[in-house]
Amino acid sequence: MNVQGTKKQTHSIVDFIINKRKHIEKFFIIMVIICAFLNTFVEINYDLTKYLPDTTPSQQGISVMRKEFGYPGTARVMIDNVTLYQAKAYKDRIEAVDGVDMVVWADTKKDVYQSGEFISSKDIDEYYKNGYSVMDITFDEGDASKKTSKAIDKIMAITGDKGHFTGSAVQSKSLSENLNIEVKKATVICVGLILVTLILTTTSWFEPILFLLIMGVAIIINMGTNIFLGEISFLTSSVGPVLQLAVAMDYSIFLIHSFTAEREKGMSLEDAIAVAIRHSAKSILACGVATFFGFIALSLMKFSIGFDMGVVLAKGIFCSVATVLFLMPSLIIRWSGLIEKTAHRSFLPPFGKFAKGVFKGRYAFVALALFVAFPAYIGKGMTDFVYGAQAVGAGVGTKAYEDDQLINKQFGRSNMMLVIVPNTSRVTEKALAKELDNLDYSKSVTSLADTLPDGLPESIIPESITSELHTKNYARILMYIKTKDESKLSFQCSDEIQSIVKKYYPKESYVVGTTPFTQDIKTTITSDYDFVDALSILSVAIVVMITFRSLLIPVLILIPIEIAIFINMLFPYLTGNRLIFMGYVIVSCIQLGATVDYAILMTNNFMESRARLGRKEATIDAIATTTPPLLTSATILTMVGYILYFTCSISAIADIGHLIGRGTVFGFTLVVTVLPALLYIFDKPIQKHMARMDRLREKKEAKQKALRQNLNSKLQFLNAHNEQSV
Repeated sequence: MNVQGTKKQTHSIVDFIINKRKHIEKFFIIMVIICAFLNTFVEINYDLTKYLPDTTPSQQGISVMRKEFGYPGTARVMIDNVTLYQAKAYKDRIEAVDGVDMVVWADTKKDVYQSGEFISSKDIDEYYKNGYSVMDITFDEGDASKKTSKAIDKIMAITGDKGHFTGSAVQSKSLSENLNIEVKKATVICVGLILVTLILTTTSWFEPILFLLIMGVAIIINMGTNIFLGEISFLTSSVGPVLQLAVAMDYSIFLIHSFTAEREKGMSLEDAIAVAIRHSAKSILACGVATFFGFIALSLMKFSIGFDMGVVLAKGIFCSVATVLFLMPSLIIRWSGLIEKTAHRSFLPPFGKFAKGVFKGRYAFVALALFVAFPAYIGKGMTDFVYGAQAVGAGVGTKAYEDDQLINKQFGRSNMMLVIVPNTSRVTEKALAKELDNLDYSKSVTSLADTLPDGLPESIIPESITSELHTKNYARILMYIKTKDESKLSFQCSDEIQSIVKKYYPKESYVVGTTPFTQDIKTTITSDYDFVDALSILSVAIVVMITFRSLLIPVLILIPIEIAIFINMLFPYLTGNRLIFMGYVIVSCIQLGATVDYAILMTNNFMESRARLGRKEATIDAIATTTPPLLTSATILTMVGYILYFTCSISAIADIGHLIGRGTVFGFTLVVTVLPALLYIFDKPIQKHMARMDRLREKKEAKQKALRQNLNSKLQFLNAHNEQSV
């Protein structure tokens, strides 16, 4: 019996990719069709309250509120040039709109039990003055509800040109209507500018089209597989695809550059692509895995919008790497003639002189980076942050923003708090409402116990009215205060209100609203940051350590990346701008994930050059070789960031875009200047470590070789024995 004859012939994954390329193409075509269809069923969520942990007071209060009363959307409407009686008529018409739960105005308390007295409120100036009238509206359903949106449309039709609208429901409606248009606009601009950038930085007119096709396939597959999440946040939906396009473009550039280099050596088509896959796969997989785990760290946030964005972005990296390594080689082979026919000279100049200049200033670059690092780290922690829904409101220049400014100018701020207490005693409820009403910053307080005259039984009031403020188990008190939704003053007021409520109702009482919700976001997300930041750094460091089999290289790689992040996050403090903290956490991970790709490629090129050159020559060669692809990638990511910044009216998305754009510039600059200098300075311990690792690998290979030879000898002995037996 011939044992060797029964041994099956093995094929590498590279052989599979090349030999089965037609099947691979069919698989991706089917996946694109399926995922494009599935993407139409992915819901977009605009309600940030869904992402708070169930253990927070706000989420517990919202849960009780939804069960007992529903969780209402809110809005304010100001009507121009009306008399007091006309304002009352508008109020009645608005209150009759389907979807409107209650309209708080000067006559609200009297309307509850239909007194013949019209308006006797001493606070009438809060709702009517100088021919302007303002009303606070609560809806039957939430801010993002379709019913609420339709109700706002009807109210706008009632008020016509006289109406001005603000509030969370209006912001949510504006967000859902405008975001899709703005993202499409930003995407078209991004694709156009990316195409121009690729044309200028590649050596074939067809290569940019191939890159965009590959990324388009990966993005569609990623978006379609979001169906398994059920819904994604508006933030993820708007920035996810363009970030995937910008961050993952590197992988296709790595592969095509390697393929072109092998073809120029005279290799055949299939041999060149096989060598290109083997040569570039290490960098692609290392970059992809490092970026993947950097994004996965986001998914462990307690404020689960991080899970939403982290999973989608990490999945996007996986889809991109798989598409580049499996589909792109097939398309390169299919269209190789077109790629070669459309070849042109490089529009980029040689980077040899640039590399020599960077090398000459190596010590100055390192010294400057280290000098800036500490103050930048301290300064970024002094930035004034925004945590809540204020950051997702419409930006300067939009009608929603202008209306908000007009209403606040005439009547000041109006911030709604919803107090939920057990329905146990009208006396206690009335005392609580009175104390809340007497607070200096209180604008109005509406409760059933405080509104009904003493001795009048609740049973004579229609249930349609009482159900707005009372259920069998709970009472609801509507309170409006004269503060912003998010500020130090509003947080102080919220704390005082909550302490007063707890004084009367120590158990099962809640204060719900934008301000207490924002306070809980702040508490949750600030505790998330240190954990997420440390985990993302650790995961990237482990991937780099495994890739280069070194403990020192991850440290050297992370130094310029982290300094770039510190400097980027320092700028809002220097310019006096408030920064959305959610964006701060997200962009820290994105900048780390994107920039580590640059650092891995630079280090990999240095190590390859160092194997055949001295450390000076290897450093210069690594800079000259790495800068062109990094310049392409960094230019694309910077453009994507700034396009989001300039085209999006939503503050949160614009801020994220600005941070990404600016952060990429700093990341690219420090990776090209500081990292090569660190590799040069620490060359001796790096080479010593690598030599030791090579010796260990050689010993391991020698052992494996000896084992194989021993096994072959035994097999030959068995074969000879079997032949003699026969």
